[in-house]
Amino acid sequence: MMMSWMALLHLLSRGLLKEEMDANTGDAGQRRRNGPRRARLTMLPWIILCSSLWLMVDGQMKISPEIVQKWAESFGKEIASLSTKYSGAQLLQKKYKDVEGVLKIEEVDGEELVKKFAEEMEKMLGRKMKSVKRLAEAAEDADLYHEYNETLEFEYYNSMLINTVDVDGNPRPLGGEFPLEKNEHFSKLPVNTQQSNIQVPTNVYNRDTDILNGAYMSEALNDVFIDNFQKDPTLTWQYFGSSSGFFRLYPGIQWIPDENGVVTFDCRNRNWYIQAATSPKDVVIVVDVSGSMKGLRLTIAKHTINTILDTLGENDFVNIIAYSDYVRYLEPCFKGILVQADLDNREHFKLLIDEMHVKGEGKVKNAMKESFQILNEAAGLGQGSLCNQVIMLITDGAMEDFQEVFEEFNWPERRVRVFTYLIGREMTFAENVKWIACNNKGYYTHISTLADVQENVMEYLHVLSRPMVINHDHDIIWTEAYMDSLLFNSQAQSLLLMTSVAMPVFSKKKETLSHGILLGVVGTDVALKELMRLAPRYKLGVHGYAYLITNNGYILSHPDLRPLYKEGKKLKPKPNYNSVDLLEVEWEDTEEKLRTAMVKGETGTLSLDVRTSVDKGKRVMFLKNDYFYTSINETPFSLGIVLTRGYGQYIFIGNVSVEEGLHDLLAPDLTIASEWTYCETDIDPAHRKLSQLQAVVRYLTGKESDLKCDVQLMQQTLFDAVVTAPLEAYWTALMLNPSGMDDGIETAFLGTRSGLMRFQRYTGIEKRVGMSFLTSTDKENMFTLDHFPLWFRRAAEYPAGQFLYYMPRQETRDVFREYEADYSATLSAEETEQQAEEGGEKRGEEEEDEEAGRIVIATTAITVTVGKKTAIAGAIGVQMTLEVMESRFWAIASQPNDTDCSDVEGVCPLRCDSFDMECYVIDNNGFVLISKQRADAGRFFGEVDGSVMTTLIRMGMFKRVSLFDYQAMCKMNVHSISSARPILSSFYALASTLKWFLSNFLLFLLEFNVCGFWHTEHFADASVHKKKGDVLQPCDTEYPSFVYEASVKETNSIIKCGHCQKMFVVQQIPQSNLLMLVVQADCDCSRQYSPITMEPEEVKYISSVKCERMRSQKIRRRPESCHAYHPQENANDCGGASAACLSAFLLLVCPSFASFLSRW
Repeated sequence: MMMSWMALLHLLSRGLLKEEMDANTGDAGQRRRNGPRRARLTMLPWIILCSSLWLMVDGQMKISPEIVQKWAESFGKEIASLSTKYSGAQLLQKKYKDVEGVLKIEEVDGEELVKKFAEEMEKMLGRKMKSVKRLAEAAEDADLYHEYNETLEFEYYNSMLINTVDVDGNPRPLGGEFPLEKNEHFSKLPVNTQQSNIQVPTNVYNRDTDILNGAYMSEALNDVFIDNFQKDPTLTWQYFGSSSGFFRLYPGIQWIPDENGVVTFDCRNRNWYIQAATSPKDVVIVVDVSGSMKGLRLTIAKHTINTILDTLGENDFVNIIAYSDYVRYLEPCFKGILVQADLDNREHFKLLIDEMHVKGEGKVKNAMKESFQILNEAAGLGQGSLCNQVIMLITDGAMEDFQEVFEEFNWPERRVRVFTYLIGREMTFAENVKWIACNNKGYYTHISTLADVQENVMEYLHVLSRPMVINHDHDIIWTEAYMDSLLFNSQAQSLLLMTSVAMPVFSKKKETLSHGILLGVVGTDVALKELMRLAPRYKLGVHGYAYLITNNGYILSHPDLRPLYKEGKKLKPKPNYNSVDLLEVEWEDTEEKLRTAMVKGETGTLSLDVRTSVDKGKRVMFLKNDYFYTSINETPFSLGIVLTRGYGQYIFIGNVSVEEGLHDLLAPDLTIASEWTYCETDIDPAHRKLSQLQAVVRYLTGKESDLKCDVQLMQQTLFDAVVTAPLEAYWTALMLNPSGMDDGIETAFLGTRSGLMRFQRYTGIEKRVGMSFLTSTDKENMFTLDHFPLWFRRAAEYPAGQFLYYMPRQETRDVFREYEADYSATLSAEETEQQAEEGGEKRGEEEEDEEAGRIVIATTAITVTVGKKTAIAGAIGVQMTLEVMESRFWAIASQPNDTDCSDVEGVCPLRCDSFDMECYVIDNNGFVLISKQRADAGRFFGEVDGSVMTTLIRMGMFKRVSLFDYQAMCKMNVHSISSARPILSSFYALASTLKWFLSNFLLFLLEFNVCGFWHTEHFADASVHKKKGDVLQPCDTEYPSFVYEASVKETNSIIKCGHCQKMFVVQQIPQSNLLMLVVQADCDCSRQYSPITMEPEEVKYISSVKCERMRSQKIRRRPESCHAYHPQENANDCGGASAACLSAFLLLVCPSFASFLSRW
């Protein structure tokens, strides 16, 4: 066969170009003598044009599939040999094969496993409940024998003032010396385990008589705190939150104020306090938006509504009505119904509250009727909380008492309590507003300043608690998952997901029984990652996991819960982090069978075919999951575990002597999963500094025989240590023979189902490219509480013995979840903050160093088989630089110029380094490993060449898979925070600054009274114009993943692109997950074919669908107890005015200035 025109053209052009380069090196006379060469160069465009015309006539460039196939086979052998040699995979597989005769493979019983885990969790949570009960009893007894003293002087340890001195060097009052020592059990915070101390919010006077009496009385809790901790060393923080505002915490700590020196933490605002103090409630907030509510009154009203919303939890239901000349719902979609007061809905309401405006005349009558109708309809349909029903009226006055409305809807039962909040200084219609509350078993408060809001709103909780207090019903409550970022300001502890168990504390004094006095709430925290340790990871298999949900169907703990997002380098909780529904994580449960059964507290099993993403959403796996679930008694929680068909079905058991196993366990290349619990190191304080490996060794050697250890896990670990031991010698032998080592082979590694890892660094740190691989920050590739390493999980879904190759995801190239912090909910908080900081530093380094991250991981599974049962023993692999594969590929993918082309049809010699050829190696998810353009490595091939990828998808070689993310954060196109006047923006900025100065001055004079807390939203417009798209909000997204169809080994095709045609050949690389692509490069198809990206797209719901989703009421399990009524309740205790004593000067200045500013 004659050489093709294209190849001839290629050779001719190379020769002519060389002549031109030679000509350029001569002098002018020489160039004159090169006339014939110039003539030939002049002909070159004509030759190219004629060749192009010939190609159009002949059809297209012809690429020989046979040549590409040979390249693929040769390259496959090269990389397989390389991976096998440096990983030692064949040796490890042989070692496990040799011991199959002594192994026993058992099928995992999911039903038995979930029951056992639930029982262990019930025991653990039961110990916490007992501790809380002891605290409640001690607090009530202490109050019973304490006589209130109006003149009491008592020096308590104030956590803000301890270990501080005044200007003279003397200890400050309520401070003094308070020894603190860092404690491993309390996240390495400095604490005092012999003493509790007290925190008082900045807006509460720390020597108030109520505070002093409560602090004195609650000193009795110190001994109980210590005794509880001795009985249950796994206890964390224990506390008593007083109804007067102080917070007694054990162990004692130094409280850290915010950057302004303020402590905003108020225990009475916390979910554990509110839920323990009251039963579930249905709340309709009715707010006056008539013209008289303008200015400071509207600001106070908005703050009051927000404060009320903050007192609601996921067991409560709410709606908000605004009235003036007419009645309107703040969210029209919620017309006539109550919605669950979860974090999502509360935040949605707060956004709408910011947009409230005033106009017209206030007509409250219709608004009250509408409120009663909402509550009546909800009760009639069995919706809402079916417990307390409440109307909150927020107004600046009522011209009548609307007795006929209450006679029609609420009397004589007075089933609905009405709380009234009189806004502003005017008292003209105060009597009517108070009458409404007092005649409907509610409470009346007068709020004249922003500083009054907090204390006055909290009064309604004390009223709702009366029936429970009088009846002495000590209901124990458990909260949803939360991150208490206010509790330990700026500490890593604040990012730790936890739940709290709490119980109310009542006054048992007979003389105050009818008043139902709530003394406060006691409680303790449970870190959710500690709870999840009771579902050991090794028992669930490679892809298995455990998760917890609440009675409302919200996630308490799940490996796929992503509660944080990044704002710069800072990690922040997402606005809806603790109201993520099970359906938003297990979204394949389209019929809601799993969710419904678990919410109802049932025990059962269910199978689902699922699509799950790994590698931060870049790759998809198809799994058959078996779900097993049951409830945890005495709690509102349900536990589920997931076992994956295949390797997740079986577990194998091997046995070796302790002496033999211990010897191999001490090898320097061996580690075990630091987050797994091989031995309990948190019970005895002396053990808390031990690593898991140290604890195991000390237990096995008899040095710490009192350690409580997981015998089954240790047996597996010892067995794996013995079987994998020969790899240490194998890897060492390779490394000691530098002449036989290939450059760029950096790390050999293996992992087993017991969490054991071995790795060998072939390359010193000074030459290593994969600097972070298998380091403490590389959580994706390590055994964690949530998952096996990524290379282990991927290898498990690929045929054992065949290597799977991939480039780890690089932050700088990530287009998926750009604003996410995909840190697991059970990752320690210190680690998340450390990773966030290091991530920012690494990104900067990567931008400076192009080589950073150019690594490839090759991994394969190791299995054992007994009879017809096969279980996975581990995975083994090697990490190398990308250059190792690139150099071998380019050497293979080029035919020499003297190739015999007589029997070849098509371009010959075929060379990937030719200007008219593009050659790629891509993986089974379509990501480029090798390309002439170095920047393409790690990119999705559809972004590089949309025409070829589109054709491969059409031909069925790749399949597009849609995945969904219901925890995404999207940039919102916000022009400004509100409707500011841009022309006057500089004036507003000046006014805002002036206002800030005066506010702080008056704040000092009034001690948080009248003018101290003017709202800034009217002036923020001038200075808080956020950049477009800077605001992040929760959203739903759909994103694609692509999967190679392994049954299609090779293909080739022609793509017609306008006036040219592009040919390509695709060939699978044997014994790997890779494909080789050879593509004609001289035909540009970019106009006809757009790039295919993996960018997530926000799911936009049309208004009707969005409204329907918002209104939908999912199945939930109501709390068992309800305390809404008691015949002995003293309803006459219904509040009074809360007047502030102001100087004549301030009375004149503050209203005038506030009125002036409010007109802007």
